[in-house]
Amino acid sequence: MRYGADLSFLHFSPTKIVFGAKSLRELASEVDGLGCKRALVVTDGVIAHKTDLLERTTKALGRRLGAVFTDVLPDSSVAIVDRGAAAAKDAGADCIVSIGGGSSIDTAKGIAIVHTEGGSLRDHQGFQGLSRATTPHIAIPTTAGTGSEVTKHAVIKDLEAQQKLLFGDFHLYPRVAILDPELTVGMPAAITAGTGLDALTHAFEALHAMQAEPIADALALHAIRLLVANLKKTLDIPGDLTARGQMLLASTMAGIAFDNAQVGLVHAIAHTVGARHHVHHGTANAILLPHVLRFNADVAAEAYREGGTAMGVVTAGMEDAAAVDAVSQAITRFVAGAGLPTRLRDVGVAEADLSAIAEGTLTDGSIVYNPKPVTLATEVMTVLRAAH
Repeated sequence: MRYGADLSFLHFSPTKIVFGAKSLRELASEVDGLGCKRALVVTDGVIAHKTDLLERTTKALGRRLGAVFTDVLPDSSVAIVDRGAAAAKDAGADCIVSIGGGSSIDTAKGIAIVHTEGGSLRDHQGFQGLSRATTPHIAIPTTAGTGSEVTKHAVIKDLEAQQKLLFGDFHLYPRVAILDPELTVGMPAAITAGTGLDALTHAFEALHAMQAEPIADALALHAIRLLVANLKKTLDIPGDLTARGQMLLASTMAGIAFDNAQVGLVHAIAHTVGARHHVHHGTANAILLPHVLRFNADVAAEAYREGGTAMGVVTAGMEDAAAVDAVSQAITRFVAGAGLPTRLRDVGVAEADLSAIAEGTLTDGSIVYNPKPVTLATEVMTVLRAAH
């Protein structure tokens, strides 16, 4: 039993969730329910110009559409957020609707901050520093992985510093998340796989993080079950709306889990790898997760056994180290089976890059929630060499 009589925690998940095929149709009523009149729609160029998702969103908004901002890029930047906030001001927007993956949703969170507080996004980085509720935000994910639609966190790149800035505040939660599996059908296989492994990492790190607690555990463990049961289905049969819906739910459950429990060393390294080498965040997480589990095995084996059981890995009768290794191997097989790389060298990270990544990792806020304290670059190098 991982918890004793001294268990004490805060669990908070205020986002309204609207789930179901064709639930995009509920957008107008949700905007009205927030008392809003003019929405800024935030999305990326691919969704805007290569799919019909933006058109469907603006149609669903009708007269409530104020303006559209389509400048979002993968690993969105401070400059993009600041431009989006200016667009919201120019349009007289009183709410924000994001449609897309984690970059679009996080960009919308950043826009909400600047639209409310003024200045530049860089002025507001950090945790629990906002003075009031931000502009209402409705998030519509088109990928099943980041869970950003239900979290108080955002990650935005500072291009000048080559660093990802972390934001966390109870004022940052989207007010509504619309989970419509029809909107994820056109997702490319590589993005389906990468975002799915992002969600798996969220679930595993929620189990081991310093703020782990039973409600988050329950969500994380069921998210793992759903991911293992449905990721391959979505890759093999992209139009399977049942599997797509279950993947969206898994992503959201894992998002709520890690939002409350936090993450750890996997995310700390992945943020640094992504900022320096432009590696997709979910792919970086997928590569690193098995090796961080082995690194933490002496302090988090019970949590990893539980995660392994949710994956279908039998560890009964094994010593802790062997059990964690079995779970780690299962994750590596799952990653490879989804068609993703399993080594950092496979995504363009050279051995000569590892030292700088290790140093950068030590400054990432996620590291403080790892179950084993990490204070030295040499400790991070242990994981990086194993993952390279």
